[in-house]
Amino acid sequence: MSQHVLAVGEALVDVVHRPDGTSAEHPGGSLANVALTLGRLGRDARLATWLGPDERGDAVRAWLAESGVTTTPGSDSADRTSVAQATLDAAGGATYEFDLEWRVPAGAGVTAETLAVHTGSIAAVLEPGAADVHALVEAARATATVTYDPNARPVLMGDPADARVKIESLVRRADVVKVSDEDLEWLAAGTAPLDVARAWVHDLGAALVVVTFGGQGATAVTESGEVHVPSRKVEVVDTVGAGDSFMGALLDGLWTAGLLGADRRAALRAVDHPTVEALLERCVAVAAVTVSRAGANPPWSHELEDA
Repeated sequence: MSQHVLAVGEALVDVVHRPDGTSAEHPGGSLANVALTLGRLGRDARLATWLGPDERGDAVRAWLAESGVTTTPGSDSADRTSVAQATLDAAGGATYEFDLEWRVPAGAGVTAETLAVHTGSIAAVLEPGAADVHALVEAARATATVTYDPNARPVLMGDPADARVKIESLVRRADVVKVSDEDLEWLAAGTAPLDVARAWVHDLGAALVVVTFGGQGATAVTESGEVHVPSRKVEVVDTVGAGDSFMGALLDGLWTAGLLGADRRAALRAVDHPTVEALLERCVAVAAVTVSRAGANPPWSHELEDA
């Protein structure tokens, strides 16, 4: 078995409703999108998820396999495949409604070859699977880097104060957190997003927190300071999967920099600003391609050769 990243969480079908009244179905799900991005960037990515033995599940499995993503044993044990209804506004932004069930499959194991475990979004808060996600992450810290993206879904997460308790429980266990400014504005209304990120580093113990600001770029917070990079200017088709592709690129960049694995935790905490800047530049390049085309469709590595 080769070294790999294990993503734990939802894979589903996005039914995208456009402003002109048309609609289309695309495989998606936050954790599936992260794994897919890693696969397209040439990494060994495993996904522990919860799909059904139906046509939509077949479509998701084929989509993952085409990009080199392997699902862990038991990931096809759901009664049916979950669905997200995504409604796009005129600017390409999406709001969601969900019909889903989430459980951690029995075969979602961390091995000696697992460099990092990534989770977040629905999988980290929706029971009955969320409790198992927390337990898996706690166990994984002994050997792997833990990365986390809250990717808040208010329609599922309820009261933001309650959601923040669950989210910050995982932040305390994470080495790396990627979070959007919109997520932080929902979770901590009235507090500047970067102030929350600073607290997650200095008070909760994350080594690296990256806050994305949509078209305004991204800022990384570490113990030694902050680094900001602007976004790439592109014509936006929609934003579906953009944050997930940014997260996948961040994992890819950390892997390239030799910063994944529990034995690299001290090096990650001491990462210098030029390395962080290079990481963010790669991430915004990947996200720019994703928003320039429909659905969660991150770039392949050859598409970034001139990026």
